[in-house]
This record gives sequence, C-alpha cells and structure tokens, in this order.
Amino acid sequence: MTDQELQKLTESISMDYFDKPFRHEANFNKRLRTTGGRYLLKSHNIELNPHLYAEFGIDELIGVIKHELCHYHLHIERRGYKHADTDFKVLLKKVGGSRFCQSIPGKRRTESYKYHYICKDCMQSYKRKRQIDTKRYVCGKCRGKLKQVSVK
Repeated sequence: MTDQELQKLTESISMDYFDKPFRHEANFNKRLRTTGGRYLLKSHNIELNPHLYAEFGIDELIGVIKHELCHYHLHIERRGYKHADTDFKVLLKKVGGSRFCQSIPGKRRTESYKYHYICKDCMQSYKRKRQIDTKRYVCGKCRGKLKQVSVK
C-alpha cells in the first residue's frame, strides 16, 4: 500500500465513521517500532506503522486508523483527545477502533538492565542499568543488605 492509497483510505474512514472530513496528511513511517500509529498534535498529521499492515493486514490497519482519527477529531473540536479522557473512550467504542494494536514480531523493546541485586533478608529483587554501591544502599522494603547476583 502506498501513502496515496493510505490517504484515500483514511479520508474514506473519516467520512464513513465520523461524518467529518480528514483535511491533513496520513502516511507510513517505517521508523515506528512499538506503536501502530501516532497523531501529531502540531501538524494534525497521522503516521502509521507499515509493519502493522505487512504483518496483520488491512483489518488491523483500519482499527489503528480509527484510533488515530479519534485523537484527530477530538483534538480539532477541543475535546478530551487523550487515552484517559471519557470523550476519547466513548468515541473509540462508538466507531469500533482498536484500543491497542497487536505486537509486531521482532519489534519489541528489550529489557535493558545490566545488574541484578537481591536483598539478603526478604529476597526482594532489584534490576538496575547502573551498578550501585551495596555498602551504601539498602533494601527499600526491609532495610536489609543487598548482594549482587549477576551481571549481563
């Protein structure tokens, strides 16, 4: 699917489900990794993940377009456009958009901790990116001593 076809699809979904025109740009952004799409507040454009269409097809893409159009139309109307807002939740349910997209294989974020510590008393686990001084820091749960278990 090209960006022009995506633009036409977005405009038709906007008219069919929202009865309002989409007057800005919709395009694919191949740099998106962990999200299906995003609505840009300043330019009012919509960017979508091309991997989503390649992996899951048109139905998943339409669900994400509806989700982003909810952000778009509510923001233009100066209503609650954020995920936690009631206006957003009600409109998303009304048009049948997807709340979350499926995770794209091979595109997930990996855990980036390097050091693993455990409390000697209560066995509370701590994973950290940076090394800590076990003589200075103690367990936040029971104030017990920490010991380093592993380093990646």
